[in-house]
Amino acid sequence: MKKIYAFGLVLVYLSLFETVAQVTDYRSMDLEGVIETALENNLQLQRSQVNLATQEANLIGNIGQRIPSFSTGGSSGYRWGRSINPVTNLFENNRIGNINLFANANMTLFAGQQIDNTIKQNRIEIEAAQYNVLATENNITLNVINLFINVVFAKEQLKIAENQLSTTKEQVNNTIRLVDAGALPLANKLDIEAQNATNELEVVNAINNLRIAKLNLAQAMQIPFSEDMDILAPELEPENFSMTDRNVDEIFEVALELMPEIRAAELGIESADFGVRIAKGGYLPTLGIGASAFSNYIDQFFLGERLEFGTQIRNNFSNSANIQLNIPILSNFRNRSNVQRARLQKRLSEIQEVETRNQLRQDIESAYTNANASRQSYRASQQRVSSLEEAFRISQQRFDAGAINFADYQLAQNNFFNAQADLITSKYTYIFRVKVLDFYLGNPLTL
Repeated sequence: MKKIYAFGLVLVYLSLFETVAQVTDYRSMDLEGVIETALENNLQLQRSQVNLATQEANLIGNIGQRIPSFSTGGSSGYRWGRSINPVTNLFENNRIGNINLFANANMTLFAGQQIDNTIKQNRIEIEAAQYNVLATENNITLNVINLFINVVFAKEQLKIAENQLSTTKEQVNNTIRLVDAGALPLANKLDIEAQNATNELEVVNAINNLRIAKLNLAQAMQIPFSEDMDILAPELEPENFSMTDRNVDEIFEVALELMPEIRAAELGIESADFGVRIAKGGYLPTLGIGASAFSNYIDQFFLGERLEFGTQIRNNFSNSANIQLNIPILSNFRNRSNVQRARLQKRLSEIQEVETRNQLRQDIESAYTNANASRQSYRASQQRVSSLEEAFRISQQRFDAGAINFADYQLAQNNFFNAQADLITSKYTYIFRVKVLDFYLGNPLTL
């Protein structure tokens, strides 16, 4: 499974450096497609994935410290002037051509547990990086859901504005007919036409707000914005999104076990603890072994004969083996400063873990308070719309009958449509805030 996972990551990283032509229909996207596109294109997520791959590469390198190193090679050249003939070991004043072959091997036997602790630290850092990837995915998903709901909300606001304009247009036609018949004064016609112009402006503003909402969503998805871009809005009814019965403390306890940023912060402390152990290993001796082999060939005659290449290589072959013990006595306080820095880094990791916990609790407290407030606001808005709808219906009948003036009619109309807009606002605010609480409880981030 690890090999499959690593292979998958390689494919992801290769895709960062080449452009792949994709044909995607952005004119009708559902929430799942929006989230998938945002995750594929988000550079912050790609950065966290690359960081994970970097940690895995570090692990490979540190595991390699356990095995011997081996190198081999050769060199060839000429020497002029007075030099020692490698065959006779006598000084000669000739041009000497030579070929040298060598091989070296070294292995660390003990290094104050630094290699083992570094490998353990790398494994922890890989796990922490995996949790950071999950945390980034969660944040992106939550943000995209919010922006998606904003588009749905803007479309609903546009419908309300268009309905208000349609109602006003009908009233304009009725008023003009009554004014022409002499049943109403000319002022009523002017007032209703002014109201119609106002409603047309509100439609324009609603269209612009929808465009901005779509633009924000497109930018979150990292795709070019198009006027044709649209979403498939699901039927969102607040009754289908019930607020949890758990209190803040219960939600917080659940979130502590589920939120990847908490686990990443905890692993940061563990990693820093191994960092302290690695730094302390600098006080301990290191033990290593090594071996080497060497041979050469020269193009000189000896006793009237120049031996063949293979013969010289065999005759001149030499090897060596060594063991090396390094005991640190005085290191100019480098080890002491390394240990002190490692301990301070551990303290910073502990502070970061507390900050992450505190931030999570504050986020949950805010989300719970906002969700509770939005639920009450939605219920109040429902009652308000119900009352003002009936009031507007009666006012419209009385205005058509000439029982009230236009100012009273306009007030009733504006109150009703403003209440509808407020209801839409409270509806989608409530839905999103309920989903935020669901997120902290580990429920799927879907609508």
